[in-house]
Amino acid sequence: MQDFISSVLATLLVIIDPIFTSAIFLGLTQGMSKAQRDEVALRGSVIAFFLLLGAGVGGAKLLLLLGISLAALRIAGGLLLLSSAGEMVFDWRSQRRESLAEKAITIDHVRNIAAFPLAIPLLAGPGAITAMILLAGRAGTDVPKQIALYALIALVLLLCYLCFRAADRISFLLGVTGRAVISRILGIILAALAVQFVIDGIKVLFG
Repeated sequence: MQDFISSVLATLLVIIDPIFTSAIFLGLTQGMSKAQRDEVALRGSVIAFFLLLGAGVGGAKLLLLLGISLAALRIAGGLLLLSSAGEMVFDWRSQRRESLAEKAITIDHVRNIAAFPLAIPLLAGPGAITAMILLAGRAGTDVPKQIALYALIALVLLLCYLCFRAADRISFLLGVTGRAVISRILGIILAALAVQFVIDGIKVLFG
């Protein structure tokens, strides 16, 4: 059991990477108030938890039923992530936000960001979903291992949430210029990550 817990925790921390994801979160929520950031952080973490929980419980069966391969999931997630990277690099999101009404910003925009791209594919991305399916397979019908697996998912996403909350203080320290620079740098990194998702998927399909 101890080896299983160590393996699960290490796998989830490496794939989800709360520190790196909190840096991306900072760029995605640029221009939002603290309350809006907190709402995005909470919603994104909760949505990701239930997505990964679902992946662990029945992800393999669902993909098999729909005829979808894990490679196709990686490619789709990469392409979607690439669109968000473009918004960060070229600042399209803030330009669009200026043309929206305040109500739309505080409700629709915040909820959209929490679901995509924060919850999926950043937190519950192709890598995390694939890992959950494999880890659930390792747990098998062993109930204590299943409980440990889902408890560790909750723990890692709680850590992500706490990192997201701390990102607001980082934003204050960086200032307007620092946030703009960091947002574009992270957008480029995010684009590279998205392309890597696509490459990995293609390798599996044609490898």
